[in-house]
Amino acid sequence: MPVGGTGRDRSYIYAQLSRHFMLPVLARLRTQRLFCRPSFARPLARQREDRGSLHSTATRSHPKMPIPPALLTPDLSTPSDGVYPQPLRQTLAGQTSQYITSTPSPLAAQQSKVPPPTSAVEASKRLAAWTAVDRHILPEHKVIGIGSGSTVPYVVERIVAQGKAVNKDRVFIPTGFQSKELIVNAELLLGDVDQYPVIDVTIDGADEVDHDLNCIKGGGGCHLREKVLAEAADTYVPTIERSAMIMRSTDYSFVLVADYRKNSKVLGTMFKQGIPIEVVPFAYTKILQNLHLLGSPRAVLRMAKAKAGPVVSDNGNFIIDAPFPEEMMQDPYTLLTRIKMLTGVVEVGLFCHMAKAAYFGNQDGSVTIKWHDGRVEQVQADKSPLAEKSQAEALGAAVAKLSASTLAP
Repeated sequence: MPVGGTGRDRSYIYAQLSRHFMLPVLARLRTQRLFCRPSFARPLARQREDRGSLHSTATRSHPKMPIPPALLTPDLSTPSDGVYPQPLRQTLAGQTSQYITSTPSPLAAQQSKVPPPTSAVEASKRLAAWTAVDRHILPEHKVIGIGSGSTVPYVVERIVAQGKAVNKDRVFIPTGFQSKELIVNAELLLGDVDQYPVIDVTIDGADEVDHDLNCIKGGGGCHLREKVLAEAADTYVPTIERSAMIMRSTDYSFVLVADYRKNSKVLGTMFKQGIPIEVVPFAYTKILQNLHLLGSPRAVLRMAKAKAGPVVSDNGNFIIDAPFPEEMMQDPYTLLTRIKMLTGVVEVGLFCHMAKAAYFGNQDGSVTIKWHDGRVEQVQADKSPLAEKSQAEALGAAVAKLSASTLAP
């Protein structure tokens, strides 16, 4: 209903309406706290009474829960001041600062030396690695592939001993995480096979080597990348072998190093674990079934030792270990092709007709060298790199002693 009269009269009427109708409504809403409480139908005093009765009932029916000590004790490990929050983990061993606030200093290669061998087996590994490096990694080789395994640290150790002047222009290609860490810690230049698809020489370990230099690799789960680097280090001059009608290479640059336990006539004699086979996870069950039918009823998925579940390779795949009978292992190339034809198989840990030479360190300090053309060479203990190092150290000690005696009054 419109309100008539002058403007002054209308203002007076609006003020009276607000006073008699709107203010009581607002006061009622403020009292019941409509906008703050869900139980707006009850007065505020009634709500307080209800809360008090509930609190007294809960106190009578349940004993008071103790407050955890962690809530009573102030957290001194997470201060509020400072730029960075305190980490929840402890400082790593050898790490002086808990935060990386600047570019880390270059790695100290001298602090990550390979420890001296403590057993005859480790001494034989070092002997084989040093001899192979001295003979095959020459100053003119600029792109070098570094394999994986327990013998490879001694390979990198001997390469570093060749001097910074020789290694400054070299690029080293790793086959896995282990070899990459060895290269980086030794302050050598790290490369990738994408940049250098042709490699001068690749030196790698092996789980077992037969009389024809066929070998089993993949005990460490790196055989896919190891085979890529082995083929990249081979110039692949093709010839036809009439007996088997297979492609072979006459100019090899792939060298194996191992200890005397890995030297055998037939693969599978010493390495009983089986042939490592890298497979895609989607197809591993079907591949296991096919391997059982192929002649390996004991083929199993390799399980991890320090984690729940299977071993996962650097490529994100599963690994199957498939032992085959001796009669099938006598022809590893045929077995390789049959396994490789299974759908889902990424790579097989059989390296056939690929190695140029294999170096085996023996317990007596000698080195046995097997060549791809059937030659067998023996390096006596007094001619090995370790013997030469001992002679050099003895000569240096004698010279120092003589100098000291000469300068003495």
